[in-house]
Amino acid sequence: MKFKAVTILTLVILALLTLFSFYYEIERYWYIILILAWLILISVGSFLIGLNFHLKAFSFKPKSTLKKVAITFDDGPHPKHTLKVLEVLKKHGAKATFFCIGEKIEKYPHILKSISIEGHSIGNHSYSHSNFIDFNLTTKWISEIEKTDELIQATIGKTPKLFRPPYGVTTPHLAKALKLTGHLVVGWNRRTLDTIIKNRNTILNRLKIKLKPGDIILLHDTQEQSLHILEHLLLYLKQQNFEAVTIEAVSYTHLTLPTNREV
Repeated sequence: MKFKAVTILTLVILALLTLFSFYYEIERYWYIILILAWLILISVGSFLIGLNFHLKAFSFKPKSTLKKVAITFDDGPHPKHTLKVLEVLKKHGAKATFFCIGEKIEKYPHILKSISIEGHSIGNHSYSHSNFIDFNLTTKWISEIEKTDELIQATIGKTPKLFRPPYGVTTPHLAKALKLTGHLVVGWNRRTLDTIIKNRNTILNRLKIKLKPGDIILLHDTQEQSLHILEHLLLYLKQQNFEAVTIEAVSYTHLTLPTNREV
C-alpha cells in the first residue's frame, strides 16, 4: 500500500467510527488503535525505501538473467578512503556508483573528478545530509538537491540523474521535490550496515548469503573497513562469475529518464 491509500483508508475508518458513535457506544481506545496503526504504517513505509511507499525507487532488478550487481557508496567523497576505494575498484576492473554529499564536494572537488575520470557513476545525496533532514519541507528539499546538482555540474561538467535519500528515508515532501527536480531515486536491497557493524566477516557473510543478479549493495566510502569488505567482496564476485557494475549497467530502463539528466 502507498501513503495516499493508507491515509485515505484511515480517514474513512475514522469517519465511520465517528458516524457510528452517534448510534452506538464506541470505546475511545478504537480511535487510539487506529491512529497508532496509521503512525506505524507511515513509519515503516518511510524508513524502508524498497516498499515504494512515498515514491518509486529502483532498489534492485528482479528476475535478472545477467550476473551483475551494483555496488554503491554513500556519504563521500572522503579525503582518505574514497581514493583508496577507487584503487581497489580499478585493481579488479569493477565499476560502482557514488552518491555524494554537496558539502563534501565543496571540500574535495578533486576526488569527485577522480570518481568521474575512472568511469564510475555519480549521484546526488543531498547537500547537508543533516541529522534532521527528513523533516525538510518541499522547498528546502529542492534547495538541497539543486545545490548539489550545481556543484556536481560545476566540477565534472555533467548533471546527475540519480538521487539517493539520506538514510534511505522518504517523505511526502521529498516525493514532491523529486517530482519537480526529475531525478531517478535509487535505493538498495542489500544493506551492509557497515557504519554500525564493526565485524568485517559478519558483513561479508551477510552479503554472500543469497547474492543474486540485479542486487544493489549499499556501502559507505567513509568507513575504513569498507576497503577490506570491498576487496573481499570483489574477489567473491569473481569466483561466482558476477560482475560489479554501475546502476545504469544493472539497468533501470523501465524508468523514464528526463532529458536534462546526463550522468
